[in-house]
This record gives sequence, C-alpha cells and structure tokens, in this order.
Amino acid sequence: MVAEALPASPVTLEQRLEAVAREQGFAAFGIARADAAPETAARLNAWLADGCHGEMLWMESRAEQRGSPEGLWPAVRSVIALGMSYAPAHDPLALAAYPDRGRISVYAQGGDYHDIVKKALKHVARWLVAEVKDAEVKVFVDTAPVMEKPLSAAAGLGWQGKHTNMVSRDHGSWLFLGAIYTTLDLVPSMPGRDTCGSCSACQAACPTNAFPAPYRLDARRCISYLTIEHAGPIPVEFRRSIGNRIYGCDDCLAVCPWNKFADTATRHRAYLPRAELAAPALGDLLDLDDAGFRQVFAGSPIKRIGRHRMVRNAAIAAGNSGDARLRPALERLKSDESAVVAEAAIWALGELAE
Repeated sequence: MVAEALPASPVTLEQRLEAVAREQGFAAFGIARADAAPETAARLNAWLADGCHGEMLWMESRAEQRGSPEGLWPAVRSVIALGMSYAPAHDPLALAAYPDRGRISVYAQGGDYHDIVKKALKHVARWLVAEVKDAEVKVFVDTAPVMEKPLSAAAGLGWQGKHTNMVSRDHGSWLFLGAIYTTLDLVPSMPGRDTCGSCSACQAACPTNAFPAPYRLDARRCISYLTIEHAGPIPVEFRRSIGNRIYGCDDCLAVCPWNKFADTATRHRAYLPRAELAAPALGDLLDLDDAGFRQVFAGSPIKRIGRHRMVRNAAIAAGNSGDARLRPALERLKSDESAVVAEAAIWALGELAE
C-alpha cells in the first residue's frame, strides 16, 4: 500500500502567515502592494462629489487618508487582506413572508464582528512582528479610513460586484473584511477577477433602486443606510419598500449566484444567529425602552444605533405589516420622547388604518 503524501508544510513567510490567519478563523487571505488599487481615490472622490454618502460625513472628512493606504500611513508597503465568513445556513429572504417579525441583516444576528475580527487580526499581527525583526503593523476592521473592498480585490479575495460589495468564488457575498498594514515588502497575491458578466440580479433585487448604475451605490436610497446610518425620519418614499427590515438589508447580497458556492462550514461560530435576533417580534421591539434595548442587543453591532433608531425602524415595519394587533403599541409611541419615533408611529397608524 502506498502511503498518502502529507501536505507540504508552509515554507515561505507568506505561507506561514496564511496558516496563522486560518488558525484564527479567517477563511480568505491575500496580500496586495500598498499601491495596488490606484483608482480608489478617484472613484471615492467622484462618489462623494455626487453626495451619494448621505449623512456619512466621516467618509468625506478623511477622504484623503481613505483614498490610499499611504495617505493614512506613509510607511506602509504591503496590505494583508483577510476575510472571515458569516455565510448563512438559511435563505436570508425567507422572513419576508412573516410581516409581524423584524428582518435583521445576517451579519448582525450573531456576535459583533468589530470585536471578533479585531481580536483575530491582532493575533496575526503579533505573530508577524515576533517573526520578523523591525516589522511594523497596524490593524483595521471598519474603524478607520480604510477602503477594505478594493484592497481585498487587489489581494485576490474576490472582486467588487455590481452591488459594490465583495464577491468571492468560495464564500459568495458573506465575508467580514479586515486589513493589516505593514512596512514589510511581502509577495503579493494574484488580484481578483471580476466575473459578474452580464448578471444584474443584485441590481434588480434592490427594493429602493439604490443602484443608479452597475458598481455604483447611492447610499441615500439604500435600506442598510436608512435603517442604520440615517438618524432622522426615513423619507416617506422608501417606507413601504422597507417592508419588515429593521436593521440592514441582504437582498442584493442574497440573490448573487456565487452564493451557491458559499461553504457554511467555514463560517466562524461567533456569527451563529442568536435566537432573539433571528426573527424578533415587532410587538416586542415597539415596547423597548433604553434599558431593554441595551439588554437585548448587548454584544451585537446593532447596539450602536441606539434605541430610538431601532424603534423607529420597528414602527415603519409595523406600518407595513397589516397587523392591527400592533396598533396599541404604536398609539403609545405617538407621545414618545423621540420625535423621530413618534412621527414613525403616526405614519404606521395611518398605514394600518387603510
């Protein structure tokens, strides 16, 4: 009998680095030169000039640093791009058939990715610093002016699809992205290749027509922006299209054909959905006070939007539910301390009266 050949041990620094990253739960790994995405600044500036960022003024205030890794840290030479899978085991769109339940974006149903990804990034970065004398590193996960998506595409994790999010041949649209900047000259990976082709499924699926063109998003029309980033009243023209979505929207991601290749076995266990976040009852959400909100959403990325935005979103979903049983809770919210919540409740009562 011929013995099976054992897999080759990692030899190069890059191979060993990837092995450490995978041990920390990263499903995707790649390396790009710091200057590998030169078109980023121009695309970002054009997007900002058109006002497509809405109220996300932090996108504008540090645009120069965001436009390139060197703009943020002149000493950077390489970017280590990493992706952690949160591939759902069930159809994210199925809950649309239950209008008395709130739909929370898949990424927010489990643990807070900021904490989980950053902890893993720090472990990988510490290994690199210990391995290579005089190496300098900085880690980022959605908390600094870093354009993770074009950098990840340059590093071969996938490509930015027509919905502007990352698409991976192996993980579909379900990756949390993180980056390690380093002063080391690492061997770059092959960049990702756009294989969206003629497919326009993500564009057609958007309930609010937030894509004025392929590869371009107008955040002001995006349900994820409206339910998370937008602090004021949600424009009336979008309210019925929001349906029962109370935090984010997965529609453009969920319909991507590449998701059929996403392996849920690679999903980090920390992102398994919490029972209370998988399909929360709108009636329970409408009754939340500040203390109740903090208790329900502790350890979740949802906690950062605060009680008022969540109850505002739940009130709009209630107005779209057709469920008259929610009227008493909405009546109470007409005198809520938050004017935004009260206005949403009044609108919802009007919809339920029709």
